[in-house]
Amino acid sequence: MSQSELLADLQARVGETLMTSDWLEVDQARVNAFAEATGDFQWIHVDVERARRESPYGGPIAHGYLTLSLYPFLRNLVNEDNPAYPGVRNIINYGLNKLRFPNAVRVGDRVRGHFKLVEVSEIAGGLQVVELFTAEVDGQEKPACIAEGIFRLYF
Repeated sequence: MSQSELLADLQARVGETLMTSDWLEVDQARVNAFAEATGDFQWIHVDVERARRESPYGGPIAHGYLTLSLYPFLRNLVNEDNPAYPGVRNIINYGLNKLRFPNAVRVGDRVRGHFKLVEVSEIAGGLQVVELFTAEVDGQEKPACIAEGIFRLYF
């Protein structure tokens, strides 16, 4: 798909849900790997026994930023065989407009992402999109993460 075709397609879809991902279980191994990668070893995430005893959640929880970091995977931004934006050679994470963590993800919970197109505009050499990412927790009313992600698409 060309840049002009994708722009027209996306402009017509502003306000629509682009996709809802499959469920992903957040297990202790993923939480521990995130702790290793970031150096955030707070007990509420990695000390299972202490978290069971002392945490208001009854056990360990995922880091909020771990939940956010699942955005590209859940959004399918990293799957070259099934691209989120056909015709795009490169997707650059440009940042966030807003970010909130209204609920915790307990280890063992399943999460999935909802992605709504908020805005699309032309930039030099490509397009910029703003998506509303909502990380839903299976069986929970409140989402775990709400963020407006900004991406730059280059052709």
